[in-house]
Amino acid sequence: MSKVNLVRPKKLSLKNHSSLNEAWLQDVIAKEPEILGLGDLILKDKERKQPRAGRLDILLQDPEINKRYEVEIQLGKTDESHIIRTIEYWDIERKRYPQYEHCAVIIAEEITSRFLNVIGLFNGTIPLIAIQLTAYQYGEDIFLTFNKVLDEMNLGLVDEDEEVSVVTDRNYWETKKGTPKTVKIVDEALNLIKEIIPEYKLKYNKFYIGLEKNGQTDNFIIFRAQKNNARFEIRLEQSDVLEAKIERAGLDLMDYDKRTGRYRIKINTKDLNKNKLFFQELIKLSKDLDKSVLVDHG
Repeated sequence: MSKVNLVRPKKLSLKNHSSLNEAWLQDVIAKEPEILGLGDLILKDKERKQPRAGRLDILLQDPEINKRYEVEIQLGKTDESHIIRTIEYWDIERKRYPQYEHCAVIIAEEITSRFLNVIGLFNGTIPLIAIQLTAYQYGEDIFLTFNKVLDEMNLGLVDEDEEVSVVTDRNYWETKKGTPKTVKIVDEALNLIKEIIPEYKLKYNKFYIGLEKNGQTDNFIIFRAQKNNARFEIRLEQSDVLEAKIERAGLDLMDYDKRTGRYRIKINTKDLNKNKLFFQELIKLSKDLDKSVLVDHG
């Protein structure tokens, strides 16, 4: 066995460093947002000017799920003003752009238990993530680690009808958001639902296509027709067995949205035809009509 060379990098304080300052750290994150461990994000803006409220350090976005992260950085120990500023910027952005899901992110070199407790008071009503940054140096090399010490947990409103909801029509989705082809995929998915519960119809809203039954909204499934694909978002409890079955079916599972309790799956006509019975099992499970889909037969 070859000899293993164990090195001990020196821990750095960026707050007290002569050149590795907050602007440097912003550039690092802006160039490689995935370094934060929040997913495959893209940079939307840096030093984003806020009305009467300073500048937001970094705005990141997950393009797959229309989610934005309002990121504030503080070198050294976090404090009350930093927490307030982070939440303020998050609130401004979500009001200006309600079509997106928003999450506040605090990054600091030291997040004490006291401030974790303070932040925890907001968590559940404000989607908020706290990340502790640690910098190390070995020779000329700099190492950065980002440790998520408080994860997002939003216990607020989860039904899309409680969001900013503007009624539109089919033409809006065929010309503005999606195409006639992708809206037709939504029609085909609706037909699978109607075979089980015939009364369901599509309800076209500005940010999603929902469902109604006998004139009453019932969004246990919502759809989003885009330019290149359609999305099927179904409300279900998260399950390893269920995720394994979705994978075995060859479906393109995007993620599980904990905020709304939905699996998000990209769909096309081929997927719906090939997996018709499986989709109908998911529909029945969501409506609590059948739980057999959760049985793992090995």
